[in-house]
Amino acid sequence: MMMPLALHGMLPRCICIRFFLAILPILCCGERLAAAPPEDSMQADTSMQAMRVDATLELQVELHRRAFSCGSIDGVPGLQTSAALRAFQRGAGIAETGLLDATTRERLRLSAPALGTYTFTAIELAGLHPEPRTWLEKSQLQTLGYASALELAAERFHSHPNLVRRLNPDVDWEAVLPGTKIVVPAVEQVVVSGTAAQVVIALDAHELEVFDALGRVIAHFPVSIARMVDKRPVGSLHVTVVIPNPDYTFDPDLFPESEEGRLLGHKLVVPPGPNNPVGLAWIGLDRPGYGIHGTPDPENVGRTESHGCFRLANWDVLTLVKLVGVGMPVSVL
Repeated sequence: MMMPLALHGMLPRCICIRFFLAILPILCCGERLAAAPPEDSMQADTSMQAMRVDATLELQVELHRRAFSCGSIDGVPGLQTSAALRAFQRGAGIAETGLLDATTRERLRLSAPALGTYTFTAIELAGLHPEPRTWLEKSQLQTLGYASALELAAERFHSHPNLVRRLNPDVDWEAVLPGTKIVVPAVEQVVVSGTAAQVVIALDAHELEVFDALGRVIAHFPVSIARMVDKRPVGSLHVTVVIPNPDYTFDPDLFPESEEGRLLGHKLVVPPGPNNPVGLAWIGLDRPGYGIHGTPDPENVGRTESHGCFRLANWDVLTLVKLVGVGMPVSVL
């Protein structure tokens, strides 16, 4: 990825959601969210019991709230969820099992109910626009916003589209109207416990982690790395620039496989937005053309490879830009 040219617009606005007053009995991949105990069995400690993490969906939501990302929240156990849990355990100073064992349950209780609701507005629905197919068409837009209501909901709430569909089986995603209320993972706030001092990218593990001055991991994100080994910048680097909501320069010379690029024969500036090739933030490194950035395809992060940069889900790179600054060391191992 080439370095973005400029910053347009502002960071996406925060979304307020309302937590459920009662636990929603929704099946998710064979797991059910913790149900309220029978009235005759309620004890004085029911409020603490209600905060137990029992289902995978609850685990993923709470990890995301604490900046230990498992990629797209989907309610399904997997490698990225285990990796995020191990990172949390390391940061908490407990056995790094990658399992929701008794000790981890005590340290990782739900800070709030796992699900909330969100209501679509007329303004945001009017702003949806199918993503153009060509680089030239993309360059002619004012912004590369969300292409659909489903994409908007999934990305804003750190979720896989399949999970959003399962949580809202009665919603017609091809005809969402203003005022439509949906169920979503309650991950509107990410709270990091500590002050960042260093970023470490582990190439083999496809993980980016942030450490404090004492060497404690305080944030963890899945990351995509370069497809070609010689395109991976290994060693000691540092941050040179932090740009929220960047535009992107399409250089045909970097995409020799692009027939359109060969025909264009010149560079194009693609506007900012969640579907911009570098997503919602660019963190430049002291290696020309290299950086850490977002992506319009969060479901593929950590599973597919890039041209050379380090690619995070948009929601994760938005957390990262709040932690890093110019000069911060970045170690690539």
